[in-house]
Amino acid sequence: MDRFSAIDVVRLRWFVAVAEELHFARAAKALRISRQRLSQTVIDLEHELGTKLFVPGVSPTQLSADGHELLLAARELIVRAEAAAQEQVSATPVALRVGFVPGVTVSKWTRIWAERFPQTALEVVALAAADQLSALREGRVDMCFVRLPIDRDGLNAIPLYRELPVVVVPKEHPISLFGAVRLADLADEKLQDGGDLDAAAVTLEMVAAGVGPVVVPHSIARLHARRDLVYRTVTDAPDTEIALAWPIANASELSEEFVGVVRGRSERSSRSPSGRSEPVATPKKSGAGKKSGVAKQPAQARKSAKPAHAKQKSVKRRGR
Repeated sequence: MDRFSAIDVVRLRWFVAVAEELHFARAAKALRISRQRLSQTVIDLEHELGTKLFVPGVSPTQLSADGHELLLAARELIVRAEAAAQEQVSATPVALRVGFVPGVTVSKWTRIWAERFPQTALEVVALAAADQLSALREGRVDMCFVRLPIDRDGLNAIPLYRELPVVVVPKEHPISLFGAVRLADLADEKLQDGGDLDAAAVTLEMVAAGVGPVVVPHSIARLHARRDLVYRTVTDAPDTEIALAWPIANASELSEEFVGVVRGRSERSSRSPSGRSEPVATPKKSGAGKKSGVAKQPAQARKSAKPAHAKQKSVKRRGR
């Protein structure tokens, strides 16, 4: 096997495909490469080893004795290579995969994560709005910034902020003269359906072409901003809500840490796993007349606490 160990794994895989199929065309199709490329690879391999791996001039294709020997060795070498690759992946710091739908800006949170956890990779994944739930259910992401409502069965979801709706119109449209509008102001307009946020760019192209205005979340209008279009807040249209969601079954310390980042918790917050692991400082004893080193108590606790020497109010006893 030692004489085969110098052969790279890709060529070993290609040879095994031919050796198991005993058909170059079918093997090439399975590998999604050209038959010519596969044949040349086998020829080069035979020149490198100085032997024939397949019996020349025989139909159907047959392995030679040396070909059988290489097939057995190749299978074992591929298994070893896969095991080594898996060990390397396991040694890599666990990455947290966070998805986000159109309109959500994640740069602030990724920056804070990089500052607090530089050894733990954070992978952000741009998703179509239509894929937000399936990406979580199928495990393509660990957490996701979603646009509500969604089916929350089996999910944790913490609402983050709400978005005002805006109407997008051509720059010369009368609506552009308003600072904000109501739905009644749009009663005579032929509004387009803005529900498919993944097709927002096409919808806004239709707005520019004069097909009709559209009402979309503010971040979507900003994401696809154009010089020939303007948008104005619609004060009485339903708003939308952005939330951070993740499967309950997959909750972990990493996801809890990310929740803390998104909610603005401090680095040493006791509600975060890393904060709870910090050693508790022992307050220093203070001398007479000096301020105590004990941390301040919450306002409610200070209000309810009474000094030991406080005088108790006398209780009047009713006469018999």
